[in-house]
Amino acid sequence: MNSRTQGYFYLAAAMVLVGSTVVASKIIGTGLPPFTATALRFAVALPCFGLLMALTGARLPRLDRRDWLLLAAQAIAGSVGYTALLIAGLQRASAVDGGIILGTLPLVSAAIAILLLGERPGKATLAAIAVAGFGVWLMTRHAAGAGDSSLAGNALILGAVLCEGLFILLNKRLRMPVAPLALSAVMAAFGLAFSALASLAEAPWTLSLSVPALAATAYYALVPTVGGFVLWYAGSARVRGAEAALFTALAPVSAVALAAGLLGESLAAQQLYGMACVLGAVAILGTARARR
Repeated sequence: MNSRTQGYFYLAAAMVLVGSTVVASKIIGTGLPPFTATALRFAVALPCFGLLMALTGARLPRLDRRDWLLLAAQAIAGSVGYTALLIAGLQRASAVDGGIILGTLPLVSAAIAILLLGERPGKATLAAIAVAGFGVWLMTRHAAGAGDSSLAGNALILGAVLCEGLFILLNKRLRMPVAPLALSAVMAAFGLAFSALASLAEAPWTLSLSVPALAATAYYALVPTVGGFVLWYAGSARVRGAEAALFTALAPVSAVALAAGLLGESLAAQQLYGMACVLGAVAILGTARARR
């Protein structure tokens, strides 16, 4: 197996793990409130990132006050906001819907860059955003038939994706680039601090322990968060960036397949059509980037 093939394998595995976070979040939501679960996730992941930094000799970045504030804002959006909103959304909506909406992240990131950074989109980018939006609209029609709770859940999940898109946007505004491992460790530390503070409103000391929810939280922290990080950067080091971006399309496929296989959720026709639109949009965007 050559280096590029190994890279493809690592990237595919990383995105399958990302997709599994939807199922894990669905299970977590049955037994833990969002901020408490988020705090537990980072409490488990942070020592692992610290150990990886010690083993690799990585160091924390030396940044000015502005960049540290940007990192704190990134953590609030991408670490705390994404995880908490995803769990809250999946308490109300199906994991299948969550997986499909998760697949819109590359398109949401592109839309945020257009609106907030003033980037000039190409025709392919606009077409991809339109196709993905149509796919989400199809799912919204299905959610409307399932009740107000499902619609609210889908809105919360979309909010989680927006938070992750803001995370990507804020990362581009840093004056000094931060190495991926150091960035992950800082995000875990800030995420733990902010989510632990927010969890006080949920009075976690009064909660009864849910073994499945705790197990799913540990899985989320160790496998997709830490393991996914290692796999993604091992893969991206072996292939071109445009090639790596195409593998993000595997995340919604993984999420939907696991939701159907492990949780026994059914797939409606509108959900399948919506998923096809989202995957087609990601393919359009990825192909356009590869050509550039």
